[in-house]
Amino acid sequence: MMTTNLKKKLSTLFISGFVAASLSAPVVAEDEFPDRPISVVVAYGPGGATDFQARIVTMMSGAVDSEGKGKYLGGQPIVVINRPGAGGQVGWNNFATKAKPTGYELASYNVPHFIAQSIAFPKKVKYNIDNLEPVANWGADPAVFIVGKDSEFNSMADVVKFAKENPGKLTVSGAGLYVGHHIAALQFDKAAEIETKYVPAGGGVKALQFVMGGQTMGGFNNLSDAFRNQDRIKILGVADLERTKEFLPDTPTLMEQGIDVDDSSVNFRGIMAPKGTPQETIDYLAERVHMMFGDKRVAGKMKAGGSPLRIMDRAAVQEMWKKRQAYLTELLADLKK
Repeated sequence: MMTTNLKKKLSTLFISGFVAASLSAPVVAEDEFPDRPISVVVAYGPGGATDFQARIVTMMSGAVDSEGKGKYLGGQPIVVINRPGAGGQVGWNNFATKAKPTGYELASYNVPHFIAQSIAFPKKVKYNIDNLEPVANWGADPAVFIVGKDSEFNSMADVVKFAKENPGKLTVSGAGLYVGHHIAALQFDKAAEIETKYVPAGGGVKALQFVMGGQTMGGFNNLSDAFRNQDRIKILGVADLERTKEFLPDTPTLMEQGIDVDDSSVNFRGIMAPKGTPQETIDYLAERVHMMFGDKRVAGKMKAGGSPLRIMDRAAVQEMWKKRQAYLTELLADLKK
């Protein structure tokens, strides 16, 4: 039988060993971020440019290295959730009012869309640059003017001529109200001194279908969507300061064709978080998501899909948001005159 003294000695040795092992073992944080999948809300429907690109730029989120460690987000995947409606207003209103500031609930942003809508509908929308936190930007997609493959229009001059001869008869589709397409349409009307009828289609895909199906005579749409559907449409002009040489080198800008429409409608896309997300989480996401956007596989897929990359870090996006807020406030006031 074991003596009392021996029991005491063994008990002391066990406790000492346990304490020593505990002190030498690595400490693992219970709340280490991220420890589960992250969601990204896309405020537009499946198959459109934002959805198409969001799925490409997040496809490497769950990637691991040769040692099995997460390359970008701890090996956790990003899940894209579509919440379309009213040119982004449904999804962004829901996100701004209901998303939990934990880092696990993110959303894609579109600029000028959400900024212009917050200026145009300050009582209707619940989002603005003050209650959203930019993480990183993945691309910039210019608006292009498109017509059906069988359209009688072969240049912007043809379009302007018809509009001048038939005031209010030229129908022009776009994804929604005060999205980049709408801003391009407003600029077009003012610069060309014409009156067109803008038709908000409720998403870029539907706006494209309106043109291909003949419901509208033309439309402003995303370069990336138009690029992928070149066999069914004609692209007559790019609403940017320069031609998009990588994808549409032979398509002139509207400015080249004598129509003073600048780059105000270029669609910047990226990832954002709700206000109140812990700063350390924002900092982590800003670093890792920015790196993920730069993955060479992402770049290859984006190029193949006619989607221009423009990767910007959090600081650059913050500056871009502020500048666009000031610029769009002035631009929209001028266009409404």
